[in-house]
Amino acid sequence: MTVDDTNSGAGAKPPSDSSSGASDSSGSSSGSSSAVASNGSAGPSGSAEPSGSSESSPASSSSSVHPTPHHEVDHTAEPTHDPLAIRLEQLILGADRRYTPFQAARTAGVSMELASRFWRAMGFADIGQAKALTEADVLALRRLAGLVEAGLLSEPMAVQVARSTGQTTARLAEWQIDSFLEGLTEPPEPGMTRTEVTYPLVELLLPELEEFLVYVWRRQLAAATGRVVQAADDEEMVDRRLAVGFADLVGFTRLTRRLEEEELGELVEAFETTSADLVAAHGGRLIKTLGDEVLFAADDSGTAAEIALRLIETMTHDETMPALRVGIAFGTVTTRMGDVFGTTVNLASRLTSIAPKDGVLVDGAFAEELVRTEDAPASEADAAEAAAAAEKEGEEPPSYRFALQPMWQRPVRGLGVVEPWQLSRRTNA
Repeated sequence: MTVDDTNSGAGAKPPSDSSSGASDSSGSSSGSSSAVASNGSAGPSGSAEPSGSSESSPASSSSSVHPTPHHEVDHTAEPTHDPLAIRLEQLILGADRRYTPFQAARTAGVSMELASRFWRAMGFADIGQAKALTEADVLALRRLAGLVEAGLLSEPMAVQVARSTGQTTARLAEWQIDSFLEGLTEPPEPGMTRTEVTYPLVELLLPELEEFLVYVWRRQLAAATGRVVQAADDEEMVDRRLAVGFADLVGFTRLTRRLEEEELGELVEAFETTSADLVAAHGGRLIKTLGDEVLFAADDSGTAAEIALRLIETMTHDETMPALRVGIAFGTVTTRMGDVFGTTVNLASRLTSIAPKDGVLVDGAFAEELVRTEDAPASEADAAEAAAAAEKEGEEPPSYRFALQPMWQRPVRGLGVVEPWQLSRRTNA
């Protein structure tokens, strides 16, 4: 069904860097959700202001003669008119469709250009000037623009806030629909359809899930804030020294050819779940999962070493899991939108690629940190010497948790020659 968009031109559409559907889990408290994003077909962002605006582009009627260029917006997408989908949308958003994108931006006192930047950052698709937005969308624009006007956020930072929130909640919403609601909406009685079960189930779950989401977010925000304020100086708040590790399933590509899709999905889910639990339980942070690989970080080398070895030990005792290899590096990293970047991260990735099966390789800086914190001896000779000295003085010998074995120096693509160390658990005599 074609949107009547004769009053708006086809503006340039920037490259999308997040998924196109995200739902607002906090209703009017956050107000950032599109009234149409929940059905996955379209979002609120209009391409241009109505006719007469300096931002308008050639009339859309010309698209009937020439194909729409790749860089322009196709306004044939329209929010769904399915009655149940609209009822579910109204239930989730708590409001009816009232505004076109231009009307929402004008009501919020925000330029159409800035509104489009916010909506696209949140991951919502362009819908021309279809009437699909709610009071919550207007409130969200007011709040973001108000933070900029008050000087609390710069405009680029406000866009980044919108993008990080959109990307995170889009993934959460997709997971909840695909994995959670799908399983719960199995018809309880013969003759009932999944559709008949969905509405009352969402009605019951929505307030509970909303409260839980806010609780977890506040908890995570408190933990992240605590880590930042404990940084040694202002520079370290942005560029921090962390231990960064990758854990990678060995031979995953071959598994994809051998296993059925359902079996492969179960294996990946088990790997990600086990990794997430172990990382969290031992004081690390799971940065992201990449199917056959997880990226984690820790504030100190001892925590990262414990996580790495626990991952290896746990996966080794699981017969359904392939072998695992881990690489860890320690150093300065740049954090952006919950992710980590920099040479330290690249080095950890390279170490993972050359690590032996069910083995952990670390870089020299990580090894030095373990020695400095007395979590590992510099060598077994040093350990024996320290034990002898302690015995002579009638004291307890040092108790080391880990052992380090130097490996042959080798060139690592893009990083030159490195000298990795193999990490293992040490049994003190």
